Amino acid sequence: MFLPVGETTNVIVKSNWSDPSFTGYYLPDNRKIQSDGFTAEWNINYLNRNYPQSWIGNKHKIDFSAFGLELLLPVDQYQKTMRTVKYAILFISMTFLSFFMIELLGKKNIHPVQYMLIGFALLIFYSLLLSLSEHIDFTFAYLISGIAIIFIITSYTKSVLADNKQTGIIAGILIILYTYLYVVLQLQDYALLIGTIGLFAALTIVMYLTRNIDWFSVLHSKTDKN
Repeated sequence: MFLPVGETTNVIVKSNWSDPSFTGYYLPDNRKIQSDGFTAEWNINYLNRNYPQSWIGNKHKIDFSAFGLELLLPVDQYQKTMRTVKYAILFISMTFLSFFMIELLGKKNIHPVQYMLIGFALLIFYSLLLSLSEHIDFTFAYLISGIAIIFIITSYTKSVLADNKQTGIIAGILIILYTYLYVVLQLQDYALLIGTIGLFAALTIVMYLTRNIDWFSVLHSKTDKN
């Protein structure tokens, strides 16, 4: 961190670190970030401060005007796995919603025990990902874990639904979800934006597919069957 106490403060920082985070009251006027390092330059005139060039006593506080940078640690496999776990509730809910839509639109009945087994399979993904990423690259660990879970859920779905088309829809949704999650994990600055856009798109699709459903009749039919 630096304090702009000079009449003109010029700071140039150069490093071979590829993940800087600029912080403080002033951002660099010029910066260049590459895979092999970064260069940043600040040029601050005393007229841009809220305190004069000189004073007597403790009349002015200058700490607030500090500026500089932090060297971010690259995300390792444990951090990536933790970021994956943060999306667990969302992705489990989206998978259950997909099965519910198949059950509703395809007029199929899925038992709560079957939902529970599918949920267990989804949870195993995170344990499998963590254990594999300790021994191999995170990308390959994610690929192996994703393929394994998609395969076991798709195979189980085919036995439950006995319909190749609906099974293919579930497999496609799972592939899209896990691919989407991997893309979000690779992003740092735009992860929240992409995540929000994805949720918006999913909600739009669900609302469109269920726009003509009479929920009262569905609920009554479920009650009559019970």
